[in-house]
Amino acid sequence: MQTIDTRGLSCPQPVLMVHPHLDADEALDVLVDSEASRENVSRAAAKRGWTVTPCECDGHVRLELRKNGVR
Repeated sequence: MQTIDTRGLSCPQPVLMVHPHLDADEALDVLVDSEASRENVSRAAAKRGWTVTPCECDGHVRLELRKNGVR
């Protein structure tokens, strides 16, 4: 599983960083620290068939992106 840290970046940078990984079947964790990034990354992943589970931790959110049962 890969972790992509987008904390401190403003949109559209987080989505642009995650987008190339959405064609793979590897599970991803994406760290975001703004509501806009959370919503935009989640929306982009969901449109590509990924399940997004947000986990709040220490002032940021970890978005767990999983595709077709990939763990």
